[in-house]
Amino acid sequence: MQSRISAEILQAELQQLIEQHYPAVKTAGFRLLPVAGLTGESWRISSPAGEFLARHQSAQRQVSGADRQREAAILRHIARHKLGPCVRLYSPPWLIVDWIVGTPLDDQAFGAASVRKSLCQRLVQLHQLPLSGYRLDLQQQFARYWHHIDRRRLTPHWLRLHQKMLSQAPPSPLKLALVHMDIHAGNVLNTPEGLRLIDWEYAANADIALELAAIICGNGWDHHQQNAFIGEYVNAGGYHNLAVLQQQVNRWIPWVNYLMLMWFEVRWQQTGESQYSEWARPLRP
Repeated sequence: MQSRISAEILQAELQQLIEQHYPAVKTAGFRLLPVAGLTGESWRISSPAGEFLARHQSAQRQVSGADRQREAAILRHIARHKLGPCVRLYSPPWLIVDWIVGTPLDDQAFGAASVRKSLCQRLVQLHQLPLSGYRLDLQQQFARYWHHIDRRRLTPHWLRLHQKMLSQAPPSPLKLALVHMDIHAGNVLNTPEGLRLIDWEYAANADIALELAAIICGNGWDHHQQNAFIGEYVNAGGYHNLAVLQQQVNRWIPWVNYLMLMWFEVRWQQTGESQYSEWARPLRP
């Protein structure tokens, strides 16, 4: 009930924003359709004047590391390369972007060799763009997550691991680049213009090997899939030395696993949805 009420409030707020900033859309008429559940965080704006996606900056998303201001700046930064959606309006706490017409990949398609090749080409294109003004700080993110997990779930081993992750230096970047950091089947659309990426809320500057490690761990790829993916990335011009890149990806994997654990634990604490606890279980120390 509470989530439905909150969604209704956000819907009214969004409607007012559209009427204020988009008189043409208001005149033509529009519909607001919730995207991905009842939280009210994302809405599709359907109108004869165009199709758009509105994304709300909730307190929960901010805790998890999302930042609509950063997202808007990065999307504007990459706009002419057609890697993601174009920004139409950023008016805190709302970000409105174009709705990209395309088909989300399923897990089977995402792991196919042809898609892997196309994805690596897109990744290399992204990683060769000028840096944004935002640097990803994993240790800062770990510290932020720490304040929003259920302390009753902690173990002595987990506490030691957390202290270790905060005290040891992360791997030195092999190549600093603009990275997406949330690439999985649902965030990759097959469009007439090729593969395009959505949900840029975690994008920032980071090591290319961290991005690759996040894709590998986040999608549960085995050793064979990992090697094939890194090889394809090198073939696409992403890095000149396969062995060095593989070693660097392996250095980042423990960091990515801890990032995933903390994110799942925060989301479980926020939502109470059992799937987050289940996803966290194999990563728990």
